[in-house]
Amino acid sequence: MARSDEEDNVFSAPPRKKIVHEIGENLDMLSAGELRERVELLQAEIARLETAAAAKDASKNAADAFFKKS
Repeated sequence: MARSDEEDNVFSAPPRKKIVHEIGENLDMLSAGELRERVELLQAEIARLETAAAAKDASKNAADAFFKKS
């Protein structure tokens, strides 16, 4: 007899909780490993933000050059 999707979910591992970090939150209850995971998460987010800012700067600079804005 074939199992339903619902029955298959009973045997699979529970989904891993998504790491979310709130600036200024209490860090006392986090393990060293959890803190390192958050550092990695935040470093990746910083890199993403820097890339987006650089792309916007390049777009603005190209528009300024095109319109010869002083």
